[in-house]
Amino acid sequence: VQLQASGGGLVQAGGSLRLSCAASGRTFSTYLMGWFRQAPGKEREFVAAISWSGAATYYADSAKGRFTISRDNAKNTMYLQMNSLKPEDTAVYYCAVRVYSSSYSSDTSYAYWGQGTQVTVSS
Repeated sequence: VQLQASGGGLVQAGGSLRLSCAASGRTFSTYLMGWFRQAPGKEREFVAAISWSGAATYYADSAKGRFTISRDNAKNTMYLQMNSLKPEDTAVYYCAVRVYSSSYSSDTSYAYWGQGTQVTVSS
């Protein structure tokens, strides 16, 4: 079972990036999935989550109105469209699959993690 996050990079403030998270080894189409991020010297924090069908989405306050989470179960892939990026969005972004029926915003609810993709936003 593997999650591969990609799409990170260096972008100027105000720019956009689209992250992808491709799952292989098994299907996660019946699981809620999420994005987290971790900046240097800080704890990992919740960014966004999406229900198995895509009908429900959840965002951290910092992401609302700027980020959009989506998924394509046929491709076993989840996305995070990030617009109006700010320097404070700089972090390593991780995708994960929630397997425990606790809060979608808690990283302890998730069991499968991707390796992370670096997002750097310059001012």
